[in-house]
Amino acid sequence: MNFSGMLASGHTELWEVAPGVIGLRTLFVNVAFIELNPSDWILVDTGLGMYAGSVHNTAMERFGKPPRAIILTHGHFDHVGGLTELLDVWDVPVYAHSLELPYLTGKEDYPPADPAVGGGLMSMAAPLYPYRGIDLGTRVVPLPADGSVPGTREWRWVHSPGHSPGHISLFRDKDKVLIAGDAFLTVKQESAFHVIKQDQEVHGPPAYFTTDWEDAEKSVRQLGLLDPQIVLSGHGAPMHGIDLSQQIAHLCRYFKELAVPGQGKYV
Repeated sequence: MNFSGMLASGHTELWEVAPGVIGLRTLFVNVAFIELNPSDWILVDTGLGMYAGSVHNTAMERFGKPPRAIILTHGHFDHVGGLTELLDVWDVPVYAHSLELPYLTGKEDYPPADPAVGGGLMSMAAPLYPYRGIDLGTRVVPLPADGSVPGTREWRWVHSPGHSPGHISLFRDKDKVLIAGDAFLTVKQESAFHVIKQDQEVHGPPAYFTTDWEDAEKSVRQLGLLDPQIVLSGHGAPMHGIDLSQQIAHLCRYFKELAVPGQGKYV
């Protein structure tokens, strides 16, 4: 496949999140490039399908070679949309939590999104969001059970379910960098206004696709105890510093009031 004509422009933004960590915003969802050494790297999530070219071209410009592996925080459409296109040109393994594999091997579909929660345009449009699983066959394998991330000793994965059963986040202990996926966000994702402005503010997981709020709260508390100093979430701009720490603490303390919908099919 030739990606030369597939670079989506005008709706991407590139961030130097932390040493060895690059974030790429594709319309309204983020992917991460993790440098392992000067000649090796891994990709975290693949974004929306129409942005496979953006991901591929950014990778080639920065690293000049395919990743060692692709790590999925989870399998919702906006995090795996470009995956099959990238695998057509990159012969690399894909890793995900074992509980996420049924949705990545064609065995199960995700529950449909709930448009009744969140109170914003992104939530109202939720019936249009794909929720069918994809079938990667043997190209996807479970992450190591010991929490290690293939190819690196600096990073570990943390099971952070709630938004999906096998959702994970990635953490680097030495400088407390967290790739949160959709366990919590740095933008109010239910609101198109906030998504367009990219206002930085810690919020719970996207309400319209979160099905287990008890687990979601436990996951936010677990990640909060890691005391992350820099966060790249699945949606929203990276955050760091005292504002991040205070807002995570606030979300942990008032999760039910701030994040859990008062109504909806999964509450």
